[in-house]
Amino acid sequence: MANKTAPDSSRRSERSRRAIFDAALALVGEVGYDKLTIEGIASRAGVGKQTIYRWWPSKAAVLLDAFTADADTYRGALPDTGDVAADLKAVLRATVDEFNDPAFQAPYRALAVAGASDEELSRTFVARLLEPGIDVYTDRLRVAREAGELAAGTDVRLGAEMLLSPFSQRWLMRTGELTYAFVDALVDQVLHGLRPRG
Repeated sequence: MANKTAPDSSRRSERSRRAIFDAALALVGEVGYDKLTIEGIASRAGVGKQTIYRWWPSKAAVLLDAFTADADTYRGALPDTGDVAADLKAVLRATVDEFNDPAFQAPYRALAVAGASDEELSRTFVARLLEPGIDVYTDRLRVAREAGELAAGTDVRLGAEMLLSPFSQRWLMRTGELTYAFVDALVDQVLHGLRPRG
């Protein structure tokens, strides 16, 4: 008799998890967060809704895990060409492209809205996605400060927030278009205030 091996439950679980993530990200773009349901995610993913509830307590939790599942892949240091302005502009221009992509916008906006009324979700989102992003800008500004491109007393964490907060405000509140011209001007304005005097 042939020796049959048992199915690998961890591989099956990973396939289901990935299908659930793909379904959640696709559906939030198609129907919006308000109409996103666990039932809809389960149906699209081809799993029972009890499978989702076994792993996540809410649709927001599913969406957060789906959106941040590959976050580590994109983390790393900002470029360092020796010109902090050029480096920041290059990265923020790429970020403009990302934030203007509808596939990125739908889940990010949904999580921002859900986080406004769910403190735990907001804290998790900040810890997984926002803080690591701020950290890479802080690290790049620290290098620039050490190289004399910024004033010796520059608070690099505050400098990073001065760059990222207007970007986020414009995007989240739709106070204006996210463009290369905007981020270039933002970098120039912020660095003008952080440069050494005299």
